[in-house]
Amino acid sequence: MSETKPPVAIRAADAEPRRRPSAYPEPFASRMNGREKRPLGDLFGLGNFGVNLVRMAPGAVSALRHAHSRQDEFIYVLSGTPTLRTDQGETRLEPGMCAGFRAGSGDAHCLVNLSEEEVVYLEVGDRSEGDAVSYPDDDLQALREDGRWVFVHKDGSPY
Repeated sequence: MSETKPPVAIRAADAEPRRRPSAYPEPFASRMNGREKRPLGDLFGLGNFGVNLVRMAPGAVSALRHAHSRQDEFIYVLSGTPTLRTDQGETRLEPGMCAGFRAGSGDAHCLVNLSEEEVVYLEVGDRSEGDAVSYPDDDLQALREDGRWVFVHKDGSPY
């Protein structure tokens, strides 16, 4: 059996969206309604970092506000005007703006589309094994184990 070779290049908008809108357990997964991620890095067999083309409808959020212990993240706004929420407050972003979130900084962040137009951005993050994610606004923690996310309550009990 031969392995399928990755494409040389594609139009990002033609990539298939993720089948499951969110890896979060309920009641958090349904809060991601209006967000669509198209994994781009996976199409090319990239293993060290991920790249997603993300679309957010008006009122949608990128993720629960979170901070990674080991994973760096970077976003680049292509269209629309998302609002970046961090521990420092809110910052309105515009096309061409970018933001980075250093691993271990503890600065929790997310994007919210408070506008009436769709937001489109690129999201880049590494895939550090042993990463832990804190969610200061929600009873949730995530641990990266064996290449997948495991979600637990803040007291360590499973979902």
